[in-house]
Amino acid sequence: MASQHPVAPGRIVAIGGAEDRTSDLEILRQVFALAPEGQDEVAVIATASSIPDEVLPDYEAAFSRLGASRVHSLAIRDRRQAAEAETVRRIEQSGVIFFTGGDQLRLTNVMGGSDTLTAIRNRLKAGAVVAGTSAGAAAMPGTMIYNGAAADALRKGAVNMTFGLGLVEGLIIDSHFLERGRFTRLMEVGATNPEYLGVGLGEDAAVIIHPNRVLEAIGPGHVILIDSRDLASSNIADLAMGEAVAIEHQVLHALVNGHGFDIEARRYLTADALSTTLADLR
Repeated sequence: MASQHPVAPGRIVAIGGAEDRTSDLEILRQVFALAPEGQDEVAVIATASSIPDEVLPDYEAAFSRLGASRVHSLAIRDRRQAAEAETVRRIEQSGVIFFTGGDQLRLTNVMGGSDTLTAIRNRLKAGAVVAGTSAGAAAMPGTMIYNGAAADALRKGAVNMTFGLGLVEGLIIDSHFLERGRFTRLMEVGATNPEYLGVGLGEDAAVIIHPNRVLEAIGPGHVILIDSRDLASSNIADLAMGEAVAIEHQVLHALVNGHGFDIEARRYLTADALSTTLADLR
């Protein structure tokens, strides 16, 4: 099936949060390895974080250990800073652009429509890696979750959604997924619009979104997919706000390191199948 969504040559990496930043750096190592040849500068954007001065040094140290020739630490606290030519220049120099965790609404509020976001999209089109953890991962799609109770989100209106950064379409990404019991959040999203594939990222787990729209799970944690495209029925359109949602036939997959998923074909890929699918991209 031909993709309905535009595809950029660069890779997107969405991380579930709490990734190792001080020891083996397993996920960050793979993020850095995806940078285009000869483009070893990294831009770390801490806009989502309320404590950028604490977060940025950890990532600067981690990417420096991995071989970055320069790490640009960008707090970018307001829209004026997101429009500065110097900020854009640093993005344009970087082969890896990384969003930290924090609050995804703060991130989209500051970045939306900015010259910095335009530069990030252009770098992705040119083959750079754009990665994000926690809120930085959740904000990547065109539509994002920004709030919603984990305990019982299968009630109409329990999950709040808004526009994201628009770096990838057709997905809804949720982070800290297993640790915070967020299954029902993505289940309600699937009932609301079955076209979207729900991607639940466990902590210290991530997916690489390849240019052929194949997901590759990396890291020691789990990646959970909730596929609602073949949803049989749901009562969500007939409910009042707060009433319990019924869902018939959602499909769940659990991916581990080295396994994958073809977004367009809605097909699980074992390690061998994933390797074959990605052979032309290596």
